[in-house]
Amino acid sequence: QVQMVESGGGLVQAGGSLRLSCVASGRTFSRSVMGWFRQAPGKEREFVAAVSWRGASTSYGDSVKGRLTISRDNAKNTVYLQMNSLKPDDTAVYYCAARGEGYAGLAVTTRAYDYWGQGTQVTVSS
Repeated sequence: QVQMVESGGGLVQAGGSLRLSCVASGRTFSRSVMGWFRQAPGKEREFVAAVSWRGASTSYGDSVKGRLTISRDNAKNTVYLQMNSLKPDDTAVYYCAARGEGYAGLAVTTRAYDYWGQGTQVTVSS
């Protein structure tokens, strides 16, 4: 059974930093594109970032470019999201996701991802 478990969320002041982690289990994800999405209250889930199989290529949503960095460690089946210069608008539940094995595109839509974590809350105070 595939499981994805996020951690690292919390409350931080504007301008601060957080590092989210997502550990995947149940199978190897070394040939799966991994991504992060977020969902604020009353809003649709939106794309944050995605990383290629070996971590060489990344893609980011416009609102987080230059502030958030996605990375992965395939030996640990883990994907990370380093979040710097946080703003109150970054407040949301953050979800990690994985595409099916063998798909290489850094997809930005939720329907492209087959596996999801339960989410971790990030709250940025002003």
